[in-house]
Amino acid sequence: MADFVNIVEVSPRDGLQNEARFIETADKLSLIKRLIGSGLKTIEATAFVSPKWVPQMADAADLYPMLPKNSGCRFPVLVPNLQGYERAMACGVVDIALFTAASEAFTLKNINATIAESIERFKPILERAKGDGVRVRGYVSTALGCPYQGAVNVSDVVALAKQL
Repeated sequence: MADFVNIVEVSPRDGLQNEARFIETADKLSLIKRLIGSGLKTIEATAFVSPKWVPQMADAADLYPMLPKNSGCRFPVLVPNLQGYERAMACGVVDIALFTAASEAFTLKNINATIAESIERFKPILERAKGDGVRVRGYVSTALGCPYQGAVNVSDVVALAKQL
């Protein structure tokens, strides 16, 4: 058993991307600074995704350089594909997150790909990240249930986590 718990706060990315209206960059930065003040050490700050599909994250390239890098906090960003990775690298990102889901229904709805296709998309990103010295965290979404399919088999989650 580990002697510590690593909390990765994702509300600046996952929470705000679901808002109906765009949240101003300054307000996002204010939220992140307050989260740092609460003692968090890892905050997923934004996502380098297509503004066409996720307009709430259109300011990722503006927000990331503003983050207080000397705060003792890490700021991974979500990158869904190689284009997102390249945009993140242009901003000086050193810590990325990749995700897939344990629900086939969710991956098809969310990223228009199967689970297997999502894993394949990671491969060129992982190759580049290794060469660039970028830290990578992978995670499995819908591990506790899916809004489209309902229950998710624990064995599916475990198998996917091992593969990831």
